Amino acid sequence: MKTRLLILSFTVLFLSACESAYYGTMEQFGVHKRDILVDRIGEAQSAQEEGQEQFRDALEQFRSVVNFDGGELQQIYNRLNAEFEDSEEAADLIRDRIQAVEAVADALFDEWEDELALYSNQSLRRDSEQQLRDTRTRYARLIAAMHRAEVTLDPVLDSLRDNVLYLKHNLNARAIASLRGELDTINTDVDRLIDAMELAIAESDRFIAEMRQ
Repeated sequence: MKTRLLILSFTVLFLSACESAYYGTMEQFGVHKRDILVDRIGEAQSAQEEGQEQFRDALEQFRSVVNFDGGELQQIYNRLNAEFEDSEEAADLIRDRIQAVEAVADALFDEWEDELALYSNQSLRRDSEQQLRDTRTRYARLIAAMHRAEVTLDPVLDSLRDNVLYLKHNLNARAIASLRGELDTINTDVDRLIDAMELAIAESDRFIAEMRQ
């Protein structure tokens, strides 16, 4: 247990050092943490938009399975399994992009907070401090929306995984009939996912627009 904790600690420190080095290098080229944050929010937004399309495709493929009316069952299974695997990849990308947003946001706010102590002009300091509070408030709304969208991924993936596994070991018309009762659940979960991502995407648009003012 102690060995695993040490490895985890060293990994976290190594990744943190890599991030710091990256920010330092980018600043030498005139790209600051504020710019990187906006870029990463845009990347997270794109991942969510692509994820919406992928989960819609997976839902459509599941519909085609439960509406199966003759043909090669193995091909039906293969297509559904491919959509499930693509959905897992889309979900992983969304999670990675959200983590990247959080990493640079934490670095930006820490730097901003530290630099308040460097002001000699108290009026400018108070103005910067207010801007920091406002930006943190807007960011809190944004990241909360992203996490709400992230939470909706697992119910869809769990349902798809269960049905793919069931079909894998029961490739027959009776199994297809058994899956029909799952369609409403998956449909509801996908709708909830898409709605949550729409809200997160809208928050991203607002945050980016405000940061560029």
